[in-house]
Amino acid sequence: MILNQPEKQRKKIALVANSAWSLYNFRMDLIRHLLIRFDVLIIAPSDEFTVELTKAGCSFLNIRFNNRSENPLLDYGLYQALKKIYQTVQPDFIFHYVIKPNIYGSMAAAKTGIQSVAVVTGLGYTFDRRNWLNRVVSFLYRRAFKKAQEVWFLNEEDANLFIEKKLVGAGKIKILPGEGINTAHFFPQAHRPVARTKAFQFLMGTRLLKSKGVGVYVDAARILKNKYRDIRFELIGFFEKHHPDSISESELKYWQKKGVIHYGGFAKDVRPFLRQADCFVFPSFYHEGIPRCLLEAAAMEIPIITSLITGCKEVVREGENGFLCAPNQVRDLVNRMEEMMALPAVRRTEMGKNGRALVTEKFGIERILAEYDKTLQVLEDPETTSIKNQVF
Repeated sequence: MILNQPEKQRKKIALVANSAWSLYNFRMDLIRHLLIRFDVLIIAPSDEFTVELTKAGCSFLNIRFNNRSENPLLDYGLYQALKKIYQTVQPDFIFHYVIKPNIYGSMAAAKTGIQSVAVVTGLGYTFDRRNWLNRVVSFLYRRAFKKAQEVWFLNEEDANLFIEKKLVGAGKIKILPGEGINTAHFFPQAHRPVARTKAFQFLMGTRLLKSKGVGVYVDAARILKNKYRDIRFELIGFFEKHHPDSISESELKYWQKKGVIHYGGFAKDVRPFLRQADCFVFPSFYHEGIPRCLLEAAAMEIPIITSLITGCKEVVREGENGFLCAPNQVRDLVNRMEEMMALPAVRRTEMGKNGRALVTEKFGIERILAEYDKTLQVLEDPETTSIKNQVF
């Protein structure tokens, strides 16, 4: 007689971020991959993308905290809230993303005895400013990362900066090639549709923040509009009116009214916009991780113009799949845009193909999923007691 064996209980993985949108937009391939073997719990402030995550099979816990607060004493409430959740829900493993979850989540996980990884997706504008806030954030990073089992970075320069500032020990660091791109989802259209106009079309897609270079893009558009007739500037992206670095609604409306740019709003699916573009532009000012917008454009064989800064320059080989420009320099951006316009169409097509080959080789989602799988072996191998003992 064979007795039915009880079904093995699935382990629970928690992903903690500053919005449901960011997890849906940047990590949906990861989430679907994890759901095959684990229960996935999302802990983030709820927004319109919460339903998409729950429809995919995740459980969701809404947590309220102020993304924009610069007062660590007020943020102590986030630590307390996360600690209470971890004690109650008891996830088996936790991944934290962006500054506040990295700091307060890592400390809360350690306090409750749960292994966690902090994923540093970029340094942001705060880290580029030498002021009291930078010093406080550095202190908190240093304290929190002592508690995390590992700290992941998306490029070597960010990792080296954290080592140089003694914010984390080199032995805890792991460097991912970005957060990956699904090249089966982002692929070029075999026969591009006839353009809506004969105009050469530039596209910028990003969160609408000053530090992402939105203003620089608009200034360049204004100059080129006065010089060329058949040219069009598209802008799409997530508008964050409460972000201290956000462009204002009045600025956006003014640019549209003057016909400098056309704002297409937030695009849940950016592929139709990319298919209409002749060139993708991303003139960010500050350190990036590996910008997903650049990976998406390159995967769809769109030539790129972006800033010569950490994170962006990793996605562009000068002259091969795009051009690099000086950050926050409108005139240099204008020059590179004119160079792109002057290229024969066959040359831009070649650049696009080079870009797709680059991201397929270096940034394919399969590589990222494999790294998560390696780390999560600790939950499936009873002889592995800590990810600290794993060799990567």
